[in-house]
Amino acid sequence: MAEWKDPEIAALRAQLAAVIPPEGAPERSWAEQRLMIDGIGAISPLPEGVAVEAVRLGGVAAEHISLAAGRAEDAILYLHGGGYCIGGSGSHRGLASRLALAAGAEAWVLDYRLAPEHPFPAAVDDALAAYRALLDQGQDPGRLVIAGDSAGGGLTVATYLAAKGAGLPPPAALYVISPWANLAQTGGSYEAKAAADPLLTREGLDRFAEAYLAGKTDPATPLASPLKGDLSGLPPILIQVGGEEILLSDSTALAEAAAVTGADVTLRVWPEMIHIWPFFPLAAGVRAIDEAARWIRSRITTA
Repeated sequence: MAEWKDPEIAALRAQLAAVIPPEGAPERSWAEQRLMIDGIGAISPLPEGVAVEAVRLGGVAAEHISLAAGRAEDAILYLHGGGYCIGGSGSHRGLASRLALAAGAEAWVLDYRLAPEHPFPAAVDDALAAYRALLDQGQDPGRLVIAGDSAGGGLTVATYLAAKGAGLPPPAALYVISPWANLAQTGGSYEAKAAADPLLTREGLDRFAEAYLAGKTDPATPLASPLKGDLSGLPPILIQVGGEEILLSDSTALAEAAAVTGADVTLRVWPEMIHIWPFFPLAAGVRAIDEAARWIRSRITTA
């Protein structure tokens, strides 16, 4: 058994082992998996100082997170993770609220349509519609950040690509946590971290990709796998990834692909951390969100 320096990570791993079906167990339905991720998200309560309201953004269901301190000029469009098949505002309002509060920004958590009921490009279409709606409402793109985790991290970059293709101005910055940026599941960490990752497997990601792509879309399609897209003109991007997850190589490859275009790239690999660790009630997650909030404020200030 590995020895972990972080005092909380071993306990979290034990908790996850108790709720995640072992290899060979019957596969849970999408409905069961959606209930599970909502339940895990509910473990972390909303922080004091925020209010949540159900809204529609560009015709898409969302939750608006406002600050008790008053209306903020800065805004975050948050795109949740869940392999494009599970998750939503119910699972991610806590994470998005902590980020909004730390950054001093309002946030919108988008309930983009999920696969397999709504395969690619539904999630991209919804995210682009929400981004366009924020701009139409008068939101200054220089004070707007798109953020997301896991599949939502990949969707964050895909939304930039879609906005660029639509001739819309770019956001001030992108912030992604453990982004799933290549739906073909290639990269050295898929093997190197297979035994260490308590949440993800290549086979599991293949199932999510199959549901999202519906057997019709090439995984190399840029809006599905933004690592394959033209990242020229990319705004500043912060990539945070755990050192013990199979998506580590997605992050390092995304950082390299963005850097070669001349983008302002910050890659932070957090030792011992697992996939989307800020989603969980960990001190390391709090530190990661605080780091991201400082980075966001610095990039918005200089946008």
